[in-house]
Amino acid sequence: MADIVFVCMHNAIRSQMAAAFFNKHRTQDRVKAVSAGVTPAAEVPDFVRKIMQEVDVDLSGIKPVKLSAELAITVSTIVTLGCSEACPHFSGVDVIDWKLADSKDRSLDGAREIRNEIENKVKVFIAEHNY
Repeated sequence: MADIVFVCMHNAIRSQMAAAFFNKHRTQDRVKAVSAGVTPAAEVPDFVRKIMQEVDVDLSGIKPVKLSAELAITVSTIVTLGCSEACPHFSGVDVIDWKLADSKDRSLDGAREIRNEIENKVKVFIAEHNY
């Protein structure tokens, strides 16, 4: 399974980006990230796939999934991305909350800014935790 789960409301944008960047930049193969949402969307939007492809991250075939108790108890850390109180908390799992704007109603350039912010946060997170 995974060690880290990145969570946002719909598991369509921010959490997908964060998990993909984590798996791209991690230094430890034994550590893996997945993503999930509180109320998952039907699909990852095309603009997200497009802007991630621009940085050599392929999200084709990725589908949003619901954050379940079964998933949560298999990970050591949950990183929430902009869902704060709406994201459920699970006993025994460390939760880190990243305050991030939602990119769903932004221009492509605005979405790219959030993508870049997420990538930078993920890189710092990896360095701080030696992942």
